Amino acid sequence: MIRVGQRVRILTERLILRPPQHADFRAWSTLREASAGFLTPWEPVWAEDHLTRRSFTNRVYWSNRSINGGTSLPLFLVRRSDEALLGAITLDNIRRGPAQAGTLGYWIGEPFARRGYMAEALGATVQHAFDALDLSRLEAACLPENAASRGVLERCGFKYEGVAQSYLQIAGRWRNHVLYANLRRDRRGRTDVG
Repeated sequence: MIRVGQRVRILTERLILRPPQHADFRAWSTLREASAGFLTPWEPVWAEDHLTRRSFTNRVYWSNRSINGGTSLPLFLVRRSDEALLGAITLDNIRRGPAQAGTLGYWIGEPFARRGYMAEALGATVQHAFDALDLSRLEAACLPENAASRGVLERCGFKYEGVAQSYLQIAGRWRNHVLYANLRRDRRGRTDVG
């Protein structure tokens, strides 16, 4: 991990995880647009201006404020070999005090799915959250039928904890989500779920 002021850069074997920058707009909008059919079944409905420069500029400003305030850590996945933008991971809703917890969300562009990039990014983000941010619990949720997301969470040490009814609006409907958590000092052992 490299810190430059409040700018966090996490390095893995194939990736650089870093906050979004204004110069990322074209790569981000192109990847999101090209992957829309792949992403939208798993995400909240995109706003009309979702892919606009103005919306992206607001995202970058939010990102900087959130990092500086310690409430969120939004990171882009950038491939080290060619600096291609692959997706994003956000450690959000960081809670201090007795909780020492945060919530993870992520997406990857369709051309880069199922190549191990998200597992690599998720593993590095978990380590950063536990070691550098001193968090104790990380949570994530996904749709029950999202086998790819469930698989990556389980490969990265997350354990199934249950179902949240009508947890988030996804693709315009309130949907149940399966809940997962990763604990810094996990003594629960492996959990098998179907």
